[in-house]
Amino acid sequence: MKLFRCQACGAVVYFENRTCGRCGHRLGYLPELQTPSALRPADESLWTPLAGEGGVRRFCANAKPDACNWLTQRGSDEPFCLACRHNDTIPDLSAPKNLEAWRDLELAKHRLFYSLLRWKLPLLTRAQDPEHGLVFKFLDDPPAAGPKVMTGHDNGVITIALAEADPAERERRRSEMAEPYRTLLGHFRHEVGHHFWDVLVRDGGRLDAFRALFGDERQDYGEALERHYQDGPPQAWGQRFVSAYATAHPWEDFAEAWAHYLHIVDTLDTAASFGLRIEPPVDSGGEHSAKVDFDPYVDGSMVDIMDRWTPFVVAMNSINRSMGRPDLYPFVLAPAVVEKLGFVHDLIRRIGAERTAGASCS
Repeated sequence: MKLFRCQACGAVVYFENRTCGRCGHRLGYLPELQTPSALRPADESLWTPLAGEGGVRRFCANAKPDACNWLTQRGSDEPFCLACRHNDTIPDLSAPKNLEAWRDLELAKHRLFYSLLRWKLPLLTRAQDPEHGLVFKFLDDPPAAGPKVMTGHDNGVITIALAEADPAERERRRSEMAEPYRTLLGHFRHEVGHHFWDVLVRDGGRLDAFRALFGDERQDYGEALERHYQDGPPQAWGQRFVSAYATAHPWEDFAEAWAHYLHIVDTLDTAASFGLRIEPPVDSGGEHSAKVDFDPYVDGSMVDIMDRWTPFVVAMNSINRSMGRPDLYPFVLAPAVVEKLGFVHDLIRRIGAERTAGASCS
């Protein structure tokens, strides 16, 4: 994610900030410019951004419960921003714990949309595409004994269990399932990977290429999951899969590759924005450069990305260990896994180029 500065005073501000800590200006995120903007009050609920071409804006309706800091599109009557218009169900906000949990979910969701919008990926709501539009359901477990809410995806509908916003519960589930990593942002990135498999692979004419790399998704999904939870991953799974869960079914393998590609690109984008550089090179051959000298969202091959990623992983994990924390990125990317990441890379870059070209011709 980019380095952001307040347009009024030049202070560094975070993606999530509502106000500038130095000058006190109200901040609102402008998705079309990919930046928070300092604001001047205009009229009633209207604000004038200091960034961009001027004009007045409104905050997303979800700014009222402090769940969103994005501005709606210029000249639009839509009450919700480009991220929140995809919400279908939110929890009962009369319960204070639900409001706090929902805010955490929205923070992760907005970080997801930062990436999706930068890549110009197709983002249709259910109103725009009643059959396949992307929507989110944030659901709490029922009060009575019964089945718990399960995080998952079903034909464009992404359900996120509200319980995942509780750090203690999320850690309990991570430990119970022997996972090395479990975060809200990771959930969002994984589940939206299922949606974009539908949109970009199944409906995008890429099934043959997908099956050659990930396997045949036509195998029974329910049986595959049951077998995975009963027998566990195959031996030496790390040589071909990024995680144990990726071995369960080709759909899960793709969603895991998709999520990790987003992890890598956004982290490298942040490193580039702050000018981070690792010296000396961490490999014995001295061939890797740890300076990100390109925008990983739009430039560079998968080889370029991995050449920058490997040294940063070593450095980031070493820093975490110095603080007594687990590795920030506790994964090993075997060549077969990098090939799958390359599939995602090519898929995203191609659709972004096509949509950019189409916009230029319209």
